[in-house]
Amino acid sequence: MAETKSAVATDPRAKRRRTIYLAAPLFTQTERRTNRLLAAGITEHLSDCRVILPQDFKVSGKYNDRSNYRQLFSKCIAALDSAQAVVALLDGADADSGVSFEVGYAYARRIPVLGVRTDYRAGQDRGVNMMLSRAADRFVFDMAFQEDPQALARAIATKLKVLLPA
Repeated sequence: MAETKSAVATDPRAKRRRTIYLAAPLFTQTERRTNRLLAAGITEHLSDCRVILPQDFKVSGKYNDRSNYRQLFSKCIAALDSAQAVVALLDGADADSGVSFEVGYAYARRIPVLGVRTDYRAGQDRGVNMMLSRAADRFVFDMAFQEDPQALARAIATKLKVLLPA
């Protein structure tokens, strides 16, 4: 029996979605909006991917509730384990401590890491601490002067095409 077009489209095996974990600072409105813009831009260029934003994780209907930190940590680890790649925003004079942990975890689990640097300040190696730069499989450098989140998302998607398993 021949499959119909609609049957193929609704079959989850027809096109597998790959998962990208966005490791980024998420403590200010600006950071959270930037993360959301990048996630949307990446999925626009890589329609077979979904981007996980840890800033959207809730436990017991609450964000970042001290009484739920263990469960929140577990959700982040499970999301990292489910990812085929990690995009790590490594801006600042020193990268965010949570992002640094996520990069190290991904490296230890052999999950490819794409480092992203828009900060033009010099660092030890590729603009960041050597432990982070050497854990990243590839880098995107798009200095802050450009102020074009769509161009940054496009550059990230281009590098992800190389990193993501087929």
